[in-house]
Amino acid sequence: MVDAALGRARLVSQGLVIRRWERPVDAAAAFGAQQGQDLPGVLASIALRSDGGIAAVLEACGRGEIVRGYPMRGTVFLTATADLRWITELCAEKSLRESSRIIKSRGIGTGHVERSAAIAAEELAAGPRSRAHLHACWKQAGLLEANGANYHLTFQHIASGTLCYGPVVDGDQHVVLAEHWLPQDSGLEGRFNGDRDAACAELLRRYLETHGPATLRDFSWWSKLPLGQIRRAFPLVRDQFEELPGDEPRYQRNGLADEMATMGRRASRPILLPDFDEFILGYQDRLFALTEADHRKLVPGNNGFFRRSAVAGGRVVGSWQRKGAPGRRNLELTPFIRLSNRAITGFEKAFRSWPFLTE
Repeated sequence: MVDAALGRARLVSQGLVIRRWERPVDAAAAFGAQQGQDLPGVLASIALRSDGGIAAVLEACGRGEIVRGYPMRGTVFLTATADLRWITELCAEKSLRESSRIIKSRGIGTGHVERSAAIAAEELAAGPRSRAHLHACWKQAGLLEANGANYHLTFQHIASGTLCYGPVVDGDQHVVLAEHWLPQDSGLEGRFNGDRDAACAELLRRYLETHGPATLRDFSWWSKLPLGQIRRAFPLVRDQFEELPGDEPRYQRNGLADEMATMGRRASRPILLPDFDEFILGYQDRLFALTEADHRKLVPGNNGFFRRSAVAGGRVVGSWQRKGAPGRRNLELTPFIRLSNRAITGFEKAFRSWPFLTE
């Protein structure tokens, strides 16, 4: 069932009602990771939660403060540069095993992986290059005969800590060598003395800080870490969270209830979100924010393609698109419920200030 009060609390927790973070890197670090297979969308997600707009986010990418990689679930996530190594080492093992199985079944051998890594090291030694350039080099070396080789080789090198995505150039995030771009001591050993429970507790802390009220099962679904490990790690950070009663307890950061009381009606204001925003994709069950019928509209075919969501009153009330030519863009709303004139005006205001990557 839709739970608008829970939705409003999560909007505040996620920094979407009032920006909680000054710098884009602070927002990225606070979340640990934000789902980022759509580059313009995840850059907008960071911009909506920090100061400086999309320009500040692009500058942070260019300075090497923010990167994208494959830290968990076999999916692209955006992280603070200092966090990509340890989160990947903590969470990506299962995804890497599955990737290795797939590439072997498609005829991509160990020699392909090693040769493509050597080519990447040579081509990226002087600095970032586009994926298209790197893939062209692999093709020239005869490495791309197998189906999906570009994707699987790139995934292998990023998830194993050789490469990552760095600066954004002309709307594309270029590939960089991890050894040149990521802090050397930022892995599990350097950050947590190899203590996986301590690392799990830190990622859990960040998740509950930014996604709460949420359950430990939500975090397990999000990170794909085992519940047993999570329950073992939780006591390390338990005192930082309030427990909400229920069949399965939810946890939120201390003081969130007071913040909600201070926010009042501001927590219900109209907000436009990107397609893969953590407000929608950060929880095991999305039906706190919309009905099953409306979920089918937001995720047509339930095939992993999400429309951009329009949120008001703590729930998803429609989807939206940007229409028109550059310089003459306009908002096209597709309401799921009847919207008041005040809500429509609020969405139009949000559209005018939205952090688009391109004009």
